[in-house]
Amino acid sequence: MMLLRIIVAVIMTAVLSTAAIFLLPIDRSHRSFYGIGRQWARMMLRLFGVKVTVKGLEHLAPGQHYVYVSNHASMFDIPAVMASIPDNINIVLKKELTRVPIWGWALKLGPYIVIDRFNPREASRSLEEAAEKICGGRSAQLYAEGTRTRDGKLQPFKRGAFALAVKSGIPVVPLTINNTFRILKKGSLKINPADIELVVEKPIATQNYSGKEGELKLMTQVHSAIARHYIDQSEQTAP
Repeated sequence: MMLLRIIVAVIMTAVLSTAAIFLLPIDRSHRSFYGIGRQWARMMLRLFGVKVTVKGLEHLAPGQHYVYVSNHASMFDIPAVMASIPDNINIVLKKELTRVPIWGWALKLGPYIVIDRFNPREASRSLEEAAEKICGGRSAQLYAEGTRTRDGKLQPFKRGAFALAVKSGIPVVPLTINNTFRILKKGSLKINPADIELVVEKPIATQNYSGKEGELKLMTQVHSAIARHYIDQSEQTAP
């Protein structure tokens, strides 16, 4: 049964990704791209029996764009956020994902921001691009730990997300993602359905932060906000 679900997921991902690629030259606003992405995310969650509950959506102002900063435990973090946060979010993703046939091509050609983690110069250039997009009226999401947790614990944050937030001057939204670690752990292909919880904290204004000191102060504040809601998943085991 699970194998059949995976086959269906691969086929539907290829179909929707192809549609997104063909619509990119036609729809310069990228509304269709975001719409297809949201449709894909909901399909993935439904197909694998994953439910998402969201707390704190009242903190988001309609029409305002943000830098969403979250923890990262599973590939299911991506569809959970895409399907549940009412915002067209430009995900900042690692370059390796763009190598996946069709799906990865859509990610690369679309409005998302690709980071080459192994090339500091290119990574810096990508963050500059992200800052330009945010200042131009778009939201972005970054995983502050840099990579998925391997043990279910909240990891230390890296400064890149906060340098971007300070540079753009856009409010930061701490976003806690709970219970995805047990669904699909890093390095595993076994999917275990579970309920995901997203907790949206109040946006933090960034105008009063500047320089490295300000970035580190903001990083500490956001880490504390996420840790306050984070459910340590290190003791959770798959059924």
